[in-house]
Amino acid sequence: MAYSYDSKVASEIKLKPIEEVARKTGIKSKYLTKYGDFIAKVSNELLAGPLKNKKNGKLILMTSITPTSFGEGKTVNTIGLSMSLNKMGKKSIACIPQPSLGPAFGIKGSATGGGYSQVMPPEKINLFLTGDGYSVSNAQNLCAAFLDNSLFWGNELKINKEDISWKRAIAFSDRALRNIVIGGGGKMHGVNRKTGIDITCASECMAILSLAEDLKDLRTRLGRVVVGFSAHGAPITAEQLKVAGTMTAIMKDALEPNLVQTSENTPCFVHTGTFANVLHGSGSVVADKTALKLADYVVTEGGCGFDLGGEKFIDIKCRQSGLVPDVVVITCSVRALKIHSGDFTVKGTILPPELKKENLSAVDRGCSNLEKQVENIKMFGLPVVICITRFDTDTKKEIDVILRRAEAMAVQGIAISDVYKLGSKGGTDLAKAVIKASHEKSKMRFLYPVDMNIKNKIERIAKSMYGASEVKYSEQAIENINNLEKAGLGALPVSVSKSHLSLSNSASKKGRPRGFKFPIEDVYVAAGAGYIIAKAEGMNIMPALPKVPQGTSVDVDVKTGEIKGLL
Repeated sequence: MAYSYDSKVASEIKLKPIEEVARKTGIKSKYLTKYGDFIAKVSNELLAGPLKNKKNGKLILMTSITPTSFGEGKTVNTIGLSMSLNKMGKKSIACIPQPSLGPAFGIKGSATGGGYSQVMPPEKINLFLTGDGYSVSNAQNLCAAFLDNSLFWGNELKINKEDISWKRAIAFSDRALRNIVIGGGGKMHGVNRKTGIDITCASECMAILSLAEDLKDLRTRLGRVVVGFSAHGAPITAEQLKVAGTMTAIMKDALEPNLVQTSENTPCFVHTGTFANVLHGSGSVVADKTALKLADYVVTEGGCGFDLGGEKFIDIKCRQSGLVPDVVVITCSVRALKIHSGDFTVKGTILPPELKKENLSAVDRGCSNLEKQVENIKMFGLPVVICITRFDTDTKKEIDVILRRAEAMAVQGIAISDVYKLGSKGGTDLAKAVIKASHEKSKMRFLYPVDMNIKNKIERIAKSMYGASEVKYSEQAIENINNLEKAGLGALPVSVSKSHLSLSNSASKKGRPRGFKFPIEDVYVAAGAGYIIAKAEGMNIMPALPKVPQGTSVDVDVKTGEIKGLL
């Protein structure tokens, strides 16, 4: 079994007891629930009590250009920037989402950074951490069980079984579960109906956990979950099913953020994980707000590219929580920009030889994607710093092409990052650029008012963020939009579910596609999370495994108990 560079580096890191990391962060041991020597949950009593009236530090949102299958170093730079700020004497905390078992065992692999910019211990973080994911899955599935039980025992709530949106959830990818039939085998085995199973990181319970401010808010959100509709179009809630209280009990401890440490023993919160190509795509509000009371700078991450995770961070997470980023850092790389030239067709995560060769034209043309994403950030009135993640295959001339194009974008800072190879030393220039940019006053604004009708909100996002010329709706989508607005559920922000590999909904369209039609296949409400999901044509909420899943390389040394092949 191959022993990767990331694994080698991780094995050399001497971790500090989590109480020591917490103490230096300003967290007393009485607020910790330890999970072994190096992981702890932090009580929400800390935020509600001693930290309540403390001044917030500055919030840095880390995002990226449209991703490729190789990764652009977003998590690496979230961790590395935080370490660099700490190295410069600025108290900083990183906040990242918890990795999903789906990508970890599927195509992506580890999501805890890499090289000398990792969060530790990576195997535990990538797998189970403190069990939050199980709590989320169990709450989601319990609600589904109560729903089907209500149908079985006479359906007193008059639920229309053809209009049920709530699905069960599991933690990993499995295409066979996208469309299933349950309740077969006779009357005693339940009501026969069509449904599906979603991946946990795309479930509403995960979104709710991510956005809940405290236990009271968690209980309120779970109560207003809409599982489906009656024959007359009235929403049926988890409160009506009398399951919201039990769901809250299951998820109560999961609301506490998880404290770990970086490869340089600096603090990092790893808490919740929502997919940005379906849900809002960032870590928890509780983690961000706790970190902001403890640090001068908090570096938090938005999933996928800015058109997805960044837009939703502001229009959904910030709108609900009151958070305001002081700076947005957008990452890019030479190899990613080459792919966005449209010259290369890549599959899998192994870098092909042609991408290692110098190609100034491809880099230059691929910068159209960076240019569009920077324009997207500026729509929200936020200072921008461009971060170029350097790899060994990059040439000086290729980096110079990006620098030339970036300078023309009139951003507040540009820096090259080497945190993967050098840790905090490789992020000094990035940290200086962020500090300088953070002195500018953030003039954050939202992309749309929530009281716009649903179609107008979808079209505002598709045309301004993605560059679509028109939005096309299926008959089902139009019917659902009308029903949501009739039910009084239309005045919510929108989370568009689409491919993360293109600004359009077609993964093959790289760079900056223009003049395309954006197809909406379905629209449904996540009332507990507080937003509407508009699903683009062909988008699956349950991912599939590749021909050779990453999980085939994972194993355990039965003599030492060491997990290998995950990093």
